[in-house]
Amino acid sequence: MTTLRTTPMSASRTIHRLYDMVVEWATALPLSIVQLAARVAVAEVFWQSAQTKLASWPVTLQLFAFEYRLPLLEPGLAATMATAAELSGAAMLALGLLARLASLMLLGVVATIQIFVYPDHWAEHLMWTSLLLLILSRGAGVFSVDHLVARRIRAGG
Repeated sequence: MTTLRTTPMSASRTIHRLYDMVVEWATALPLSIVQLAARVAVAEVFWQSAQTKLASWPVTLQLFAFEYRLPLLEPGLAATMATAAELSGAAMLALGLLARLASLMLLGVVATIQIFVYPDHWAEHLMWTSLLLLILSRGAGVFSVDHLVARRIRAGG
């Protein structure tokens, strides 16, 4: 008669198996979910920023004149351009409409903020940049107007 000998699974093997399960689960996560989350997160940041500017335009003009002081641009023009870029970029990202173009435009806004306005806030700007680079490089994903348009074009009409 043979006896079966069972040995308890080692802790390191258990951790390894748990890690493999987590990696398998994460790998199965559709990229389009990540793209949607990135679009919504960045869109919210810029939409709220634009809403704050619009809520008190005189204060916005003062900020651009005395605190932001962008070189080569008159404060009123800079404020208008920034607000328009934030509003349109946020709306385009939220819908996934010309999302790569919107990402490129908002990357310009982030670069301007980083270089001329708040250079000490690099970590926050790096987070926005990372999400925008994901959208720029991989597109808006399945849950987007871009995807619907591309699918319609491929279908021939």
